[in-house]
Amino acid sequence: MSWSLIIQYVLIVSYLLTIVSITFSIVLENRNPVRTLAWIGVLVFVPFIGLLFYLYFGVNYRKVKMFSMKGLGDMKWLQYMSEDQKQRIKKAEFIQKEDMEEVRKLMTLLLNNSKALLTRYNKVEILNNGNETFPAIFTALCKARKYIHLEYYILEPGELLDRLIEILMAKAKAGVEVRIIYDDVGSWGLPKKYRQEMREAGIQIYPFLPVRFHKIANKANYRNHRKIIVIDGETAFVGGLNFADRYLNGVPGIGVWRDTHLKVRGEVATSLQTVFLIDWYFVRQELLLNREEYLPYVREDGNVITQVVSCGPDSDWASIQQAYFTLINMARKYVFISTPYFMPGETTLNCLKAAAMGGVDVRIMLPHRTDSWLTHWCTRSFVEELLAAGVKVYWYQKGINHSKVIVVDGIVASVGTANVDMRSFDQNFEVNLIVYERNFARDIAASFMEDLKESREESMHRWKFRSDKDKVRESVARLFAPLL
Repeated sequence: MSWSLIIQYVLIVSYLLTIVSITFSIVLENRNPVRTLAWIGVLVFVPFIGLLFYLYFGVNYRKVKMFSMKGLGDMKWLQYMSEDQKQRIKKAEFIQKEDMEEVRKLMTLLLNNSKALLTRYNKVEILNNGNETFPAIFTALCKARKYIHLEYYILEPGELLDRLIEILMAKAKAGVEVRIIYDDVGSWGLPKKYRQEMREAGIQIYPFLPVRFHKIANKANYRNHRKIIVIDGETAFVGGLNFADRYLNGVPGIGVWRDTHLKVRGEVATSLQTVFLIDWYFVRQELLLNREEYLPYVREDGNVITQVVSCGPDSDWASIQQAYFTLINMARKYVFISTPYFMPGETTLNCLKAAAMGGVDVRIMLPHRTDSWLTHWCTRSFVEELLAAGVKVYWYQKGINHSKVIVVDGIVASVGTANVDMRSFDQNFEVNLIVYERNFARDIAASFMEDLKESREESMHRWKFRSDKDKVRESVARLFAPLL
């Protein structure tokens, strides 16, 4: 036997042993059976490429934590405050009216699954699209006196980023502390010279989970999808818009970029600050949560109750998925959902169908055209069963609708970074703001209804007669749904 045949034999045996070992490990993790079988199928039926795909995207970090919250030092204050608030909820101290009783369950859930503290003295402003969001951000940044904390998934070269960097560098040179966390994959196109110029100006800028070839298997799939800005602990921004010119100018050939962002003032800014500072500790191993100037809890005159809920592969619970499930389940009149990507998993999907079949007006708005081929066709694969259950599905026609919004009964609404898909629920680091205020919820619902004017409602009759080619694309894409 030649040496080449011996080497081939050794490689084949080594590969098979690796596949058997990984398969055994996946089974022992007790994941969702569908996801388990999907990964085993990829490993067995797509040799070598399937292994690489698993190493990039399949490692389960909810079981193997990337970092421990215990490393943050004394976080007992957060535990104490969440326990105190749960007792206050039981006494209805956060619930002003009888018809707000429905939110008690959601408030308690978020205190339990993510220590999402309730704040009352806040003002919340809805910013629609880039033409409202970016001027508001730039104006607030120019007023910064002490510090600016910024955490983003995408920082992409262009006019928007140039303007942002210009302001941040000027502020840093004037003595304002500036800290930036950017996602290493989402901001892969951020040139080194940009980072160097910012550092020379005194800005502290660092990547979240930097990806290099020898580490890519551990980190490529777990991305920081959050978009947070906190200014002086008093003003903050959160929502769906990244710093890339398409978020302002739209996408050629597709249309406008429809999105929703929030500007907040008051105690809720400190809640967003806490999320940033935990991520900063992870990135830099620098503990700032014990410094009073970063946790001011400044009160505003507005009486808007909020909770900031965050989740990630380091979390004990899929807290945003549980929040979405509870929001849908608590609906008595209507639930409106806007999301660019819809791959919900069986639990959320069945909850939506049950709500519609129980007489709730369930409406889901999806983009007619999107920037991701695979997720687009995978999203379409869920439409028929939604329509059959009585869920109303709308296709936004004017461009890409990237808003991540849920509003229920004009009582409570969620706006943030998480889509209705398993990647947001299980793999990405996300953050949403839950707002318990009727005027806000009604304004979000009104914006949703305005977007419906730019949308086409799908019908079961028309959907049944779509092309066989489209049906095949949807079915093939659906196979990847547990992995997306």
